[in-house]
Amino acid sequence: MRNTAGALHLLLLVLAAALHVHASQEAHLAKFLVSRRNRRRISSGSVPSVQAPPFGIAGSLRTDQYSAGFDHSALKAADKIAALPGQPEGVDFAQYGGYVTVNASNGRALFYYFVEAPGDAAAKPLLLWLNGGPGCSSLGYGALQELGPFRVNRDNKTLSRNNHAWNNAANVIFLESPAGVGFSYSNTSSDHNNTGDPMAAQDAYVFLVNWLERFPEYKGRAFYIAGESYAGHYVPQLAATILAHNSKNSSGAMINLKGILVGNPWLDDVKKNRGQYEYMWNHSVMSDEVWADIVGHCTFDDSADDDRCYAAITKFRSGGIDEYNIYAPVCITDRNGTYYSSSQLPGYDPCSDVPTLAYLNLPAVQRALHARETKWIDCTIFEDFKDSPETMLPTLKWLIDHRLPVWLFSGDFDSVIPLTSTRYTVRDLNLSITEPWRPWTAGHEVGGYVQQYAGGFTFASVRGAGHTVLSFQPERALILLQSFLKGILPPYKKTA
Repeated sequence: MRNTAGALHLLLLVLAAALHVHASQEAHLAKFLVSRRNRRRISSGSVPSVQAPPFGIAGSLRTDQYSAGFDHSALKAADKIAALPGQPEGVDFAQYGGYVTVNASNGRALFYYFVEAPGDAAAKPLLLWLNGGPGCSSLGYGALQELGPFRVNRDNKTLSRNNHAWNNAANVIFLESPAGVGFSYSNTSSDHNNTGDPMAAQDAYVFLVNWLERFPEYKGRAFYIAGESYAGHYVPQLAATILAHNSKNSSGAMINLKGILVGNPWLDDVKKNRGQYEYMWNHSVMSDEVWADIVGHCTFDDSADDDRCYAAITKFRSGGIDEYNIYAPVCITDRNGTYYSSSQLPGYDPCSDVPTLAYLNLPAVQRALHARETKWIDCTIFEDFKDSPETMLPTLKWLIDHRLPVWLFSGDFDSVIPLTSTRYTVRDLNLSITEPWRPWTAGHEVGGYVQQYAGGFTFASVRGAGHTVLSFQPERALILLQSFLKGILPPYKKTA
């Protein structure tokens, strides 16, 4: 028996992603999956057991609160960003950046970038955004390439406005998590050997408790958590941590969590693998014969697949497309270092990683953000990411049982964590349907489709979007967010 099918498949993803610059976040996910499955095969052939939710919650709250005499208003004032280098004229919202200590004894601190709403910030909710990886930056991706107020221009030093930024609807915190990602750090080297899902959830919770001391006007404000990809782990686990601590600390720190929203979420390993190949076949990237061979010989569970599965998978060739959006252009890099898009897709730049990386490494930018001057990288590799469960179903069920609104959405051009995989996972929740699958509109056309289930659980697609939905379809993503915040399904307006 050779449990090589999953590893080979993920290696193919790494090679495909390496064909274009923009894929570093996505390639990082593929590398992580390869390393995790290799470790499982080495360790006596067993797989981690599913832990009961709430996942990763410590027995007692560690807040590492600042000393009683500390002036929190001074910390907030010190974090205020006067202006980012190269930002456009007319910026009409407040920006903050800085560190919040999450473990004082270890010298562990998380970096955040916070943007308030440009109009009536006091009336709008608070939202935390988490990118995935694990190990990829919410500043470099979420803030500067997806839902943040700015995009970095090709000159590597100026910014342009994102008209569909999510701070139009909410006050948004971008958190670089866990420690070791982006500007976040720990002064204790052993922390990086203990990094995993439980630490990420607990540190993010401690961050929020202490951040709210710095920004007390947001205490009690309606609070939401959103993210994408591996945030399919981060977001539900943090939500479970918050709800559990709220129930245990009725007279102490309370966070007014109102719902979670996760795009193209990594939720279940087996369903992800099966849905991925099925999506390739359904979208004409794979032949009927190769699909039949894979279905006939693969269980999509590494612990059970053998040489016949390996042989079936090796017949598949995607041809070097971007598997995170099978219809998108890729970034081409010439030998002289110049780069350009292979074709044009309005509003999307497959090379956006390059100027973003350059901008965040400008000393003037790091000073303006109040970050430690360092070599910033977009994704950090954690060699041994701890306690990452194979399925998030128990945690999702626990959240639904506790009446927390849970919304999932999928860009329908993503083949790596595709809509197909998420559908399989949603089906396993065994929830009754309260609102059947129907279209929703953006402007004068269908923006996607949506279905709602008992308990307020909602699953939506975003038409024409890839893995990073907000970079491909920012207007549609904003409409979906606004509906989520209002607690209503996105609108459907019939066109003539």
